[in-house]
Amino acid sequence: MTDLKVQSVDETPDASPDQFAVISQSSLQERRPRVLKHGDTFGVFDRNGDILSGEGNPDGLFHRDTRHLSHLDLLINGTHPILLSSTLRDDNAVLTCDLTNPDLPDDAGRLFLEHDVIHIRRSKFLWRAAGYERLLVRNFGDRPQHLTLELRFEADFADLFEVRGMRRQRRGTFYPAEVGTGSVTLSYRGLDDETRITRLRFDPPPTRLESRRAVFDVDVRPGQRAVIFVEIHCDGDLPQRRPREHYLLSMVEARRRARQSSSRATLINTSNEIFNEALRRSLSDLYMLVTDTREGPYPYAGTPWFSTAFGRDALITAYQTLWMDPALAQGVLGFLAANQAQIEDPAADAEPGKILHEVRYGEMAELGEVPFRRYYGSVDSTPLFVMLAGAYLERTNDVQTLEKLWPHIEAALHWQKIFGDRDGDGFLEYGRRTTEGLVNQGWKDSHDSIFHADGSMARGPIALCEVQGYAFAAKQAASRIARSLGRVDQAIVLETEAEALRQQFDDAFWCEDLGTYALALDGEKRPCRVRSSNAGHALFTGIARPERAAQLAETLMNSASFSGFGVRTIASAEARYNPMSYHNGSVWPHDNALIALGLARYGFKQEAARIFEGLFHASVYIDLRRLPELFCGFPRRRGQGPTLYPVACAPQAWAAATPFSLVQACLGMDFDPATKAVRLNRPVLPDFLDELVLRNVVLGECRLDLAVQRAGREVAAHVLSRTGDVKVVITN
Repeated sequence: MTDLKVQSVDETPDASPDQFAVISQSSLQERRPRVLKHGDTFGVFDRNGDILSGEGNPDGLFHRDTRHLSHLDLLINGTHPILLSSTLRDDNAVLTCDLTNPDLPDDAGRLFLEHDVIHIRRSKFLWRAAGYERLLVRNFGDRPQHLTLELRFEADFADLFEVRGMRRQRRGTFYPAEVGTGSVTLSYRGLDDETRITRLRFDPPPTRLESRRAVFDVDVRPGQRAVIFVEIHCDGDLPQRRPREHYLLSMVEARRRARQSSSRATLINTSNEIFNEALRRSLSDLYMLVTDTREGPYPYAGTPWFSTAFGRDALITAYQTLWMDPALAQGVLGFLAANQAQIEDPAADAEPGKILHEVRYGEMAELGEVPFRRYYGSVDSTPLFVMLAGAYLERTNDVQTLEKLWPHIEAALHWQKIFGDRDGDGFLEYGRRTTEGLVNQGWKDSHDSIFHADGSMARGPIALCEVQGYAFAAKQAASRIARSLGRVDQAIVLETEAEALRQQFDDAFWCEDLGTYALALDGEKRPCRVRSSNAGHALFTGIARPERAAQLAETLMNSASFSGFGVRTIASAEARYNPMSYHNGSVWPHDNALIALGLARYGFKQEAARIFEGLFHASVYIDLRRLPELFCGFPRRRGQGPTLYPVACAPQAWAAATPFSLVQACLGMDFDPATKAVRLNRPVLPDFLDELVLRNVVLGECRLDLAVQRAGREVAAHVLSRTGDVKVVITN
C-alpha cells in the first residue's frame, strides 16, 4: 500500500473569498459583547444584557449550533434603560448589568420621573441548556412609582452558519407560538425534520403575555424593590420548580461547577496586579470553554463562531496547558480517539486514522449544506494528536492510558504514511477531496494564506512548513510511547524515520538568503519563499537543525516580523502582507505562544520573554484583559494598544491558554515523573514581573507551591510547601 496516491478534486485555491468565512459588517471588538457558555449552549449579549437582532449581528442564545433566541430587549415605560455598568464575574459564571431609567415623560409630554431614580440589576447565567435571568428593580426616589417593564423576544432558529453570513434558499416551518399563563413556547421544524424548541417562562406571570413580548406592571414604593425571574430553555422540558426557586438552585450549581472545573489547575500569582487580572480571566475563559464529554473535559474552540469540538484547537490548547492540568489533555485524546476516522469518505475529507477537524450539530450540517457535521479536513490534527499523546506520557507517566490509545496512535501513523503523504515524497501534504471542503487545511486556512514570493497562490497538494515539524515530533513521540510499551523495534524505526525527515526538511525548506524556512512547498515542490510565523513552529517541534536556530530567531524577532506586540503571521515586506487580514500579517496569541516555546527550547529565553512582554502589554488595552483570537499586525506605538480585528472570537481557548504557556516557556518548566522532579531550565522573568508564585503544581500524587523571584540579573526559585517527595531542579 505504500504507493497509494490520494487524489484531490481541487488543488488550486480559489481567489474568491472563503466560502465559510465570517461576514464582517460590524466589529465585535467595538461592541464589546458579553459572552456566557455552559456545555453546548452559549449566549452573546450586548453590555445592557440585551440580545439585539439585525443583519450581521451575532447576538443570541445558541444551543448546538442553532440560535434559539435572536432578540431579547428590556424597556422601561417604552424606552431602553441607561447603562451604568456591565460586569462578568471573575469566574465567568454570572453576567451583571446595572441600568437606570432615563428621563421619562407622561402622556402629555411632561417629565414625571427624572433620570437615575430607578435602579435595575440584571443577573444572567447559563446552566444545562437554559438561560436564567433575574431582574431586580429598586426605587431610590422619595415617592411610589408605577412602572411598565417590557421584555420583547424572538427566535429565528437560524443555523450558526447563517448567522455567520451564509445564505440559504429554503428554510423550514415556524409554528405559531403557544402562549400560556406564564410561559411561551416557540418552535421550528427544520428541513432535516428536527423540531427545535425555545420555552420562555416568567415569575411572576406577566400582566400581559403575547407571542413576542411580556409586559409587567410594577409598583415600587420608596426604598423597596420588585423582582422578576426569566428562564429560557433550549429543547428541554420546563422544570417543576418555580423560576425563582430554580434560579437560585441553578446559580449555586453553576458557580460550584465553575470552581470545581478549574480547581485541578495550577494557580499563578505574580507581583504585577494587571497581569494577575489577565491570568484570572484567562483561567476562567479556558474552563468556561471546557465541555464535559463522555471521554473527559474538552475545550471548545471559541465563541461565537467556533463553540464546538475542533481537533487542532483542542490539541494545541491541551498542549499549552499540559503542565498545569494534564486532565485536559487526557480528555482531548480520549474524545479524538473515539471520533477517529475509520473509513474513506471524500465528502467529509475523511480517511482511516485521520483525526477530526470539526463537529457541527445544526440543521445545515445535518443536511450537508456545510460539510462540517463530522469533518476531517485538517492536515495537522493527526500528527498533533500523536505529539500530544507523547507529551502527556512524559508529563504523567500514565502508561495505562497510552495502552488504550496505542491502536489509535498506530492508525494515525498509518494515515501519515499512506494518506497524508499524497505523492510518496516523505512530506505531509493536503488537498481537499470535496469541492465543499476547506481549500487550505493547515491552521492558516484562509483561501489566500499560502502563496509564493510574488503573491501568486500556491497550487497543491501543499506541504506546509509547520506540518512537517508536527510529523517529525509525532514520530519522536510515538517512538517514546512504543518504548514505554515494550515495542522497542517499532521505536527504533520511528526514531530513524524522524531523523531522516529532519534532514529532508532542512534540504527542501531552508532558505539561506531569507534566514528562515519556506512557508510551504507547492505541488511541484517549489518552495513558497515567504517569511512567516509558520517557521517558528519548526523551533517548537524541534525539527529545526541547531545551526539554523540563531538565524531563524533573528528573522522572527526583527521589525518586519515582530510588531512589538507579537510575531506577525506574515512579515511586513511580503507580497500579501496586510496587517488587517486574518492570516497574512495579523498577530495570533497562540501562534506566538508556540513560537516562544520553540525559542526557549533552543535557548533563546530573552526572545521568548520579549514575546511574553509584548502580549502582556497588548492585554492591558483590551476589554476584560482578554486576549482575543487575533489582532491586527500594525506596529506597536508608544502609549497605545493593538488594533483589534473586527470579528475575532473572544474568548478563544488557545488564546486563553497563551499566558500559561508563556509562563512555561520563560521558566523552562518540564516534569520527570520517574524521579519526581520538576525542572526549571534556565528560568527568566520578563521585565514586567519581579516575582511569580505557582500553587498546586501536581506531579503524580505529589504537590508543591513554588516561588520564582528576580535576584539581580538572575532568577531564583524556592519551594513554599510540598506534599510528597517531589523535588525542584534548577539548571542554568
